[in-house]
Amino acid sequence: MTLRCRTLAVCACIALAVPLARADDDAPKAPAPAGGYNYPTQGRVEYVLSCMDDNGHDFANVYKCSCVIDKMATALPYDEFVNQSTFAKYATLGGEGGSEFRVDHAKAQTKKFRALQTNAYRSCGLGNDRTAASK
Repeated sequence: MTLRCRTLAVCACIALAVPLARADDDAPKAPAPAGGYNYPTQGRVEYVLSCMDDNGHDFANVYKCSCVIDKMATALPYDEFVNQSTFAKYATLGGEGGSEFRVDHAKAQTKKFRALQTNAYRSCGLGNDRTAASK
């Protein structure tokens, strides 16, 4: 390839790349649901799958577990959800590694998360309160 052809190819790539880079800025942003926070799809799917592992893989539980994460998203920003759910998940971790999850701050976060989760379970028809409390 000659120098002239390479220069033309580079110019063509740049000419095509600039409008494509600006297209992302023009794309409409997904609004947060009314009265709630916008959680990433991956976070929602992970929660629903975990909920179904705990409550059964019935088709109805897809909707019930989706309802639970939607209820939680109305009350808790995603970053706080991740923090609180992590504290709740590892609250029973033994040994030195789990000591970080047993301090007063972690216990308060765990308590708030479990209360929110239990209320969401009840309002969405998942009567297994034991599961909500054990997470």
